[in-house]
Amino acid sequence: MIKPGPVPERDLISILCQTAPMWEQLRGRRLLLTGGTGFFGCWLLESFVHANRALSLGASVVVLTRSPERFREKAPHLVHDSAVRLVAGDIRSFTFPEGEFRYVIHGAADTSAQAAEQPDVLLSTIVEGTRRVLEFAAAHGTRRMLLVSSGAVYGAQPPEVTHIPETFIGGPELVAAYGEGKRAAELMAMLHTRQAGIECVTTRCFAFVGPHLPLDGHFAIGNFIRDAIEGSPIRIHGDGTPMRSYLYAADLATWLWTMLFTAPSGETYNVGSDEALSIAELARTVVEVLGVDSAVQIEREAVPGAPCERYVPSIAKAREQLGLRVGVGLRDSIRYTADWHRGI
Repeated sequence: MIKPGPVPERDLISILCQTAPMWEQLRGRRLLLTGGTGFFGCWLLESFVHANRALSLGASVVVLTRSPERFREKAPHLVHDSAVRLVAGDIRSFTFPEGEFRYVIHGAADTSAQAAEQPDVLLSTIVEGTRRVLEFAAAHGTRRMLLVSSGAVYGAQPPEVTHIPETFIGGPELVAAYGEGKRAAELMAMLHTRQAGIECVTTRCFAFVGPHLPLDGHFAIGNFIRDAIEGSPIRIHGDGTPMRSYLYAADLATWLWTMLFTAPSGETYNVGSDEALSIAELARTVVEVLGVDSAVQIEREAVPGAPCERYVPSIAKAREQLGLRVGVGLRDSIRYTADWHRGI
């Protein structure tokens, strides 16, 4: 496959069209972005750079990353922008950049399979990293902060709840370091930002698709798109019945910027799509949309009468309070992602 480049200009224009008036708040200001070199971060950076140029904002962003060198290889067009500055450091102990930062987006979190193999390190990274970012915000004139959390904080979604709302009182199993870490991070952010007088909005993010999504990770939709592009069979290791939903990355960026700039302080919002389908249906949709002959192989048969596993948010709150919507459907999302990875 051709080495990917910038995201499509179509998507950047769409994001800006939906958020243009909000960017005035960032005019001449500085933003700290943690997790800026991952899937979420790349989209936030791409859309920031586009808006900064298009609106002549004179804003700048400092991006905390563990490996500036790796990101320079991944996205040189972003690194070379004069408004972007990379700072190397561990989220738990990074040296504070000097100056005032009116806005902070804390999105650093390693969701890889490798990270999950060291749950104690994963938990420490989330909790201590959040503490460090909160200390930074309190000391650098931050007025507003966006905490990127996860739907994992809810734990197992009851099968009778088709779309899980922000009011659901659940919780991950104690062995689920990622979910527990995110719950702790949310609590810490609420307590610290209230004490420091910082407006904070929390986003609980679900599943996504789009350019910059790794096709060789542990994301089912990415693996399915990779296999279809390569003409390989699509293998489902389970029974194909779990229900998921996927929000396109341009919508994700639109939602996150809208929440940073306009959501009421102290509120928490689900971020994702409410258009659910099973993993088996997802695999077949990928095959159909990309027009390939890849066979869909399901390793296990479904157990009759077994409860259905779900990971699907209710987005009624974001829709009703902030006017947000799912703008790009799943079929287009799959096609756009595959085209980007193929260099089309």
